[in-house]
Amino acid sequence: MPEEETLEEGTLTPLQPEIQDPLLREILEENDLQADPSRNPLEQPAPLPDPTDEVDCVVIGTGAGGAPLLARLAQAGLRVVALEAGPRRDPTKDYATDEKAQNFLFWNDERLSAGHNPVAFGKNNSGTGVGGSTLHYTAYTPRAHRGDLTLHTDFGQGVDWPFQIDELAPYYEEIEHFLGISGPTPYPWDPTRRKGYPLAPLPLNGAAQLMERACGKLGIRTSPAANAALSARYYQEGIGWREACTNRGFCQAGCNRGAKASMDVTFLPLAESYGAEIRADAYVTEIERDASGRITGVMYEQHGRTVRQRCRNLFLCAGAVETPRLLMLNELALNSGQVGKHFMAHPGMQVWGTFPEDIRPYKGIPGGLISEDTHRPKDADFAGGYLLQSIGVMPVTFATQMVRQRKLWGQPLRDYMRNYNHIAGINILGDCLPHASNFMELSDEKDARGLPKPRLHFTAQENEQRMNRHAEKLMRQIWQEAGATDIWAFERYAHVIGTARMGRSGDDAVVDPDGKAFDVPNLYICDNSVFPSALSVNPALTIMALSLRTADKFLLQRKAAG
Repeated sequence: MPEEETLEEGTLTPLQPEIQDPLLREILEENDLQADPSRNPLEQPAPLPDPTDEVDCVVIGTGAGGAPLLARLAQAGLRVVALEAGPRRDPTKDYATDEKAQNFLFWNDERLSAGHNPVAFGKNNSGTGVGGSTLHYTAYTPRAHRGDLTLHTDFGQGVDWPFQIDELAPYYEEIEHFLGISGPTPYPWDPTRRKGYPLAPLPLNGAAQLMERACGKLGIRTSPAANAALSARYYQEGIGWREACTNRGFCQAGCNRGAKASMDVTFLPLAESYGAEIRADAYVTEIERDASGRITGVMYEQHGRTVRQRCRNLFLCAGAVETPRLLMLNELALNSGQVGKHFMAHPGMQVWGTFPEDIRPYKGIPGGLISEDTHRPKDADFAGGYLLQSIGVMPVTFATQMVRQRKLWGQPLRDYMRNYNHIAGINILGDCLPHASNFMELSDEKDARGLPKPRLHFTAQENEQRMNRHAEKLMRQIWQEAGATDIWAFERYAHVIGTARMGRSGDDAVVDPDGKAFDVPNLYICDNSVFPSALSVNPALTIMALSLRTADKFLLQRKAAG
């Protein structure tokens, strides 16, 4: 007879029955770990690195700018460490089909906005966590056009990039095939590409189908958009097979399937497979230099500790807000006077309509259809151009825009939101010219760490205003042709660009064409802060292409130096 535990009077030591249900057992174990984080191995602080240990490269930021070059440097055999301000998460467990639950994906530290068109931050354009903003981007990945890099040559406004599109083309192709981009082959606005997209386009959602039919009647060419979400299973080096997109439409709430090509399921696993080290929850505060001005290491805060990591080279890939902020806080690369200057944001005008059809705008990838017939409109009264795309939208996001634009709340807002499943939208993504009145500065107001908060000034100039008017008129025509009622427009500005631009001279640029700082011999910058102009397409693919190009240029220089 097995031994039994005898309960003595006045004691509370009952037998713990074994829980048979595996799901219940898992839930109870997770609850125990949340109640006592010290038992969770994922919450334990990493061992402090040897303060005398020097690595070849430190990379600050693990998004579209940092992740590809981290992988490239690791593949070349260099000792590389990436520092990410946010945590590492498990998409299969941590991502929900719920907007409010996913706010932790955004960079939620307060950023101050100023100007006549103050830019919204958080989910609009920045992210935190291993993978950066790609954790919540919509994975829209069109290539830049040749003319996007030559605005000054073509229009006498803005500035040209310091190299031609041919420098980026091979990197575009490499990234498209590494990530598994779904898209049309041939691409209507660039039919001469050497290789087509590796996967077929994703299915069109309700808004895309409406836009496709209406544009066809108006003589506007359309095509399924290039998107970094898999339309079929795809083998990913460093991680294995990734599963196809299920078209749930909540891409901005994080992909819990791994179908969206965020950096945490693509370049970062590849980097780690070659020995790169990624340190999460590592918020960089100080960049150290020696007497000659060379960077010798960085200081960062992690789990309540201050940590030093020495390095021979530093790659700053923290985005167009945190990158100039770190430069200003550490008085680095300031000789050109361009750090923080010429801040740009893409015009992203949206036009919404109500339809008798059942649209269900939460279904399918948000940006299913594209037209680039407006890249250089014949009747334009502005420099540059824009693309058109259909848009899906999550319900809370849409309600928020209703409140901001149409000033509805209470019962009128609830009444309107009953039409949510019959709503469809189109928006633009347009070029933005650099302007002296748009810039970032450090404010006197301090954040929770005691550091100055960034303040960004943005006012849409005449060129952006003309572009918005042109686009709104055209999008209203498309929705009228599609049979929409209650058509209304929402002016917005997406992405943050510029603030540490590249150029040929340190007189008017922060970094050279290879991403190397003019003022600091072992500092490289690689993110959307180095863009001389905003481009007329979404920035993610170009940021990744620049990342690989910067890594390759660095490796060539390193090899030449012996």
